[in-house]
Amino acid sequence: MFDPVMAHISIIVFLALSFDFINGFHDTANTIATSISTKALPPRVAILFSAFMNLLGALTFTGVAQTIGGKIADPLVLENGITIVAAALIAAISWNLITWYFGIPSSSSHALIGSLAGAVIIAEGYMAVNYAGFITILEALIFSPLIAFATGYIIMNLIKIIFKNSNPGKINRNFRVLQIFTAAWQAFSHGTNDAQKSMGIITFALVAGGFQPTLDVPNWVKVSCALAMALGTSVGGWRIIKTIGTRIIKLDPASGFASDFSSATIIILATLIKLPVSTTHVISSSIMGVGSARRFSSVRWSTAQQMVVAWVITLPITAAFASVTYLLISFFF
Repeated sequence: MFDPVMAHISIIVFLALSFDFINGFHDTANTIATSISTKALPPRVAILFSAFMNLLGALTFTGVAQTIGGKIADPLVLENGITIVAAALIAAISWNLITWYFGIPSSSSHALIGSLAGAVIIAEGYMAVNYAGFITILEALIFSPLIAFATGYIIMNLIKIIFKNSNPGKINRNFRVLQIFTAAWQAFSHGTNDAQKSMGIITFALVAGGFQPTLDVPNWVKVSCALAMALGTSVGGWRIIKTIGTRIIKLDPASGFASDFSSATIIILATLIKLPVSTTHVISSSIMGVGSARRFSSVRWSTAQQMVVAWVITLPITAAFASVTYLLISFFF
């Protein structure tokens, strides 16, 4: 017997895993661009290495998933929760593909959160949004790049002070080795935060559809989302790798190490306090901080400006995309 609710949930799971897969190749650049640009790792090795560490990170935590699933809106009180999630995922996927095509390192986190908020508002009204939780998430998204910039700036200055009289060739060799470890740390941290967003959206739909009463993430959701992101990561996102790795600053092994270590640490700390952050924002900002510590003029601020514009417009655009998508789904189905 055909069960329409089960069919809708199956579509949600497919869309969420598609988002996770796209997020994997869209954000692969975030975790490996620095190690590729400094030749610490060959491109194919870096991508496969990143895929494995993303998988490991995705299986380790669930706190961010519960934040996504419950802090933007309460799925237990939404009348059209499954349709809301479908509209949000379609809008977020569309924006990710558009920005990937043009090589813009925009935020998958902004896309998903903006889409979910927009779909909730158009479906249930402004009062359906949990603004206290939504503002907490926005604060994490806004302040984490600023903290990453400052951390990258400080760490790069410390490296300059500690190794100011060292042999440049030896420094480069040593930091290339260290970058292998920071690339792993970077990919692991990415998995702990980004894969959980899809876990959270699937759990949101399961609660809204009456399949479970709590926001606890089922094991099958954890495993499927982790595998989808790892598979997406293994595909690679070469357009964005070029932007992150070469168009913000010219990286050397020491600056690559500093930016990887800074951003990965900020992301893992956010995961530990169960807050979603934009890995794209954090990593790009740490690179800018590192570049500013080397020489302020070494940062290609025109590229940085384009990225900031993309970051700022992602929330409202995806909210609008999701609103239109929700209305279209409601009209036809």
